[in-house]
Amino acid sequence: MNFDLTKQQVEFREKVREFAEREVKPVAAYNDEHEIFDIELTKEMADFGLFGICVPKEYGGQELDTLSYIIAVEELSRVDGSTAATIAADNSLGISPIKEYGTKEQKEKYLPRLCKSHLWGFGLTEETAGCDSRGTKSTARRKGDKWILDGTKIFITNSATPMTLGSTVQVVSGEKDGKPEFTTFLMENDTPGFTQEPMNRKMMWRASNTGKLTFNNVELTDTNMLGKPGQGSHIMLATLDGGRLSIAAMALGCAQGAYEMALSYSKKREQFGKPISKFQAVSFKLADMAMKIEAARCLLYKACRVKDAGLAFGKEAAMAKLYCSEVAAEVCDKAVQVMGGHGLLKDFNMERFYRDQRILQIGEGTSEILRMVISRYIGC
Repeated sequence: MNFDLTKQQVEFREKVREFAEREVKPVAAYNDEHEIFDIELTKEMADFGLFGICVPKEYGGQELDTLSYIIAVEELSRVDGSTAATIAADNSLGISPIKEYGTKEQKEKYLPRLCKSHLWGFGLTEETAGCDSRGTKSTARRKGDKWILDGTKIFITNSATPMTLGSTVQVVSGEKDGKPEFTTFLMENDTPGFTQEPMNRKMMWRASNTGKLTFNNVELTDTNMLGKPGQGSHIMLATLDGGRLSIAAMALGCAQGAYEMALSYSKKREQFGKPISKFQAVSFKLADMAMKIEAARCLLYKACRVKDAGLAFGKEAAMAKLYCSEVAAEVCDKAVQVMGGHGLLKDFNMERFYRDQRILQIGEGTSEILRMVISRYIGC
């Protein structure tokens, strides 16, 4: 396997990094502090080409590979987790299921707008359904030639913004062999009976949008169904495999940003007549950070290459998400230690990185669930 990035991937990284430094970094702390979902910045990211990165050009996308997409998320996360969360959820959870399972008509209707100007949510999580995706209680029942949907979804990224076009929702649509049958539907935000409410006061990703979705007697037709009846659970879980790569990228970028901050600080901060980077207790922490970040990057990039080769990548995605998220936790913790009291102040970005990393061990498969997933892949 060739571990070198292509010229196109290197140039794409440079472009995204420059954009992140120029447009995202200056406003990240303010938006986080005031819980602002930055519509103008999000529109700039759309214009820059960060929506629909892997979507074919015929639908308005960039038609780049998975690794290029993951590099973009990594570079955004290096300066701001909230902004990266918007792009990661947009591409992996919003666009991907429509691209992979939508009919030609559904793709033509939604993908061009989602690639250029709109966001889309991924409505899986409920009070009873998280790691247990089959704990869904939202329902869809037949009434003539229509479906009547009722239910509530929580913690749905990008679902309640002025830019949001709609969400994919999983519901119980019947029963087969004594077990619930799950189906997914595409529900637009202006559908009668469908409401969206932002969920605020979060510890992390305070500048990203998280929504609560409620649908009460919402009428949809078969044209709104994504995939076939009973295929919902497969669609949602397959989408999460790809989503885990983006969460791993967020963790990798977060770790890289925290490490760079700690390294820079250690070279400027002097104690006992010399920079603290010259003390073994500090330099060894930084060495461990650099080593584990590089190992995490290799694991994640391999998973992307496996996916781009058209091979099954569920195991690799689970491993990458688990390892990268736990590396991010360790790096951020050590970075705060290196920076001491300054690492705890909001005036220093490290405090924000320390908060943002915590979700990465929870979202799209907790560390506990991922260990269970991996153990099944290895035959335990």
